[in-house]
Amino acid sequence: MTPKPATSHRANLHSQLAAMVRRKPITATPDTSVREAVQLMSEHRVGSIIVVEPESGRPIGIFTLRDLLHRVAAKSGDLDQMLMAVMSDSGLQMLNWRSTVYQAAIVMARYGIHHVIVVDAAGKLVGIVSQEDIYEMQSGGGKAISGAIRTARDMEGLINAAQDIRRLAEMTLDEGGAAEVLTQLISSLNDHLTVRLIELTKIDFNLPRAPWAWLAFGSEGRYEQTLSTDQDNGIVFAAPADQAEAVRQAFLPFATEVNQRLDTLGFPLCKGNVMASNPELCLSLDEWRGRYNSWLRSNSPQALLDATIYFDFRPLYGDESLTDELSEWLRQNVPGATLFLRFLAENAFSVKPPLAMIRDFTFDANEAFPHTLDLKTYGARLFVDAARVLALANGVSETSTVERLRAVSEKGKVGRDDISAIIDGFHFLQRLRLRQQQIGTPLGLANRVDPETLNELDRFVLKEAFKQAKKLQGRLQLDFRL
Repeated sequence: MTPKPATSHRANLHSQLAAMVRRKPITATPDTSVREAVQLMSEHRVGSIIVVEPESGRPIGIFTLRDLLHRVAAKSGDLDQMLMAVMSDSGLQMLNWRSTVYQAAIVMARYGIHHVIVVDAAGKLVGIVSQEDIYEMQSGGGKAISGAIRTARDMEGLINAAQDIRRLAEMTLDEGGAAEVLTQLISSLNDHLTVRLIELTKIDFNLPRAPWAWLAFGSEGRYEQTLSTDQDNGIVFAAPADQAEAVRQAFLPFATEVNQRLDTLGFPLCKGNVMASNPELCLSLDEWRGRYNSWLRSNSPQALLDATIYFDFRPLYGDESLTDELSEWLRQNVPGATLFLRFLAENAFSVKPPLAMIRDFTFDANEAFPHTLDLKTYGARLFVDAARVLALANGVSETSTVERLRAVSEKGKVGRDDISAIIDGFHFLQRLRLRQQQIGTPLGLANRVDPETLNELDRFVLKEAFKQAKKLQGRLQLDFRL
């Protein structure tokens, strides 16, 4: 089936690439002459032309103005030669039309290119998505910062970029940027920063030749990073069982250095040691499958509570086929693990929103910050945990909270109007957290707010947001008979 661009809503970083294809790409066949190709490029005012196989329509190369200059004009100058002799096939990065805009942004950053080729399930050309297409969805400063990250040659360049990311995020917040757009912007630029850091760090190590990928867990795995976030990462690699330990030991010094350098960039080391430098999180694909399988069979609610972070993962760098295989394994196996899902649902249902029967809110027993509400533990987390359970139970592969909720709604598990209100509640809490973090609050107060410091409207919306969390938990209670 040929994908059609989505027009019902504005594209965002989680949109499929089909939504970004704006016009039919200009193509030629390998036996097209350079002269004909240049005429086509001139007529359509484009700087490149995709070379496709005549019968299958699959892209096999690209011819650009740079190729015209360096491969034709600077050499023979023969405009009648065929494109197959002068086209470029290296750097031709292709993504399936179902891939997300976010994935395209990461591929561009990783390979230092300005566009990706979009193909359908059969590998046939659908269109092109450019770097400019993506930056139109983000704040203007994102393009400059991404360029600075891509050209950084040392830690000093990356440190400056990390500072620029925070300044841009704060500026976007001041300008009234939506929480979803802002957290996507932060996550996107932080991803670029981490990818470049990994590339620079690799130079100093002799890594195994085994396929591998750097994993992001937790809020980074959900594309929900805020201004105050630590590290949650790991490594997956491909290796036979009898070689896994040797490969792991070869990766650990590299992982330790990446973790230390991320700390220098402003991402604190994880107090729970959820980092790739932890041997228990630097595992082969089979070991990761075994780890997840043990969680699925666990009868310990506390063990499952500790493990929930690992069900929000995505690849950040490396061979994504490893994580695709792991994600598919989970999608096939988790829905049938009924006891596991019930434990997760009970954990998610056990934390209640701070709503009072008579007064507006209830307060926890935090002596250091009395009369404050924890917007993370008793706010955003309620949405995150419930969305995770519903997604896993229904075979949803998305990792972000909002996309999980939307996917569950598409499956008819929750009404569209209900999901829309729930998502709005989650976004309000996220934006309020960002506002608190922007103030530069003391340690321990970054996710807390005294409701008396809010204006009347914000207090009212905050209460409504907590009510939406309660409604979402009601869905869990109904589905799992809690």
